[in-house]
Amino acid sequence: MRIYVGNLSYRTTEEGLRGLFENYGAVESVSIINDRETNRSKGFGFVEMPNNDEANKAIENIDNTEFEERTLKVNEARARQSHPSGSGRPQRSGDRPPRRF
Repeated sequence: MRIYVGNLSYRTTEEGLRGLFENYGAVESVSIINDRETNRSKGFGFVEMPNNDEANKAIENIDNTEFEERTLKVNEARARQSHPSGSGRPQRSGDRPPRRF
């Protein structure tokens, strides 16, 4: 089962997150999502656990608990939504060019 973990501290490591979930069973993989430009954590990640019973127990026990001074939001990850452009990104509306910051 693929598990979404939100509201992570920016200093949370994949090893630390793995350790938290291994208290409930086998962990197949852990990934914390980073911003492409800054390489800084976006504050969320995913944990994959091969056993659904163990994964559900981890979700029940970790959701809304504090980890590294943040209250985690944990649930089964939803399937990615595909967009009409096929790029995986939302399409811009109108004819205006993209905003630059």
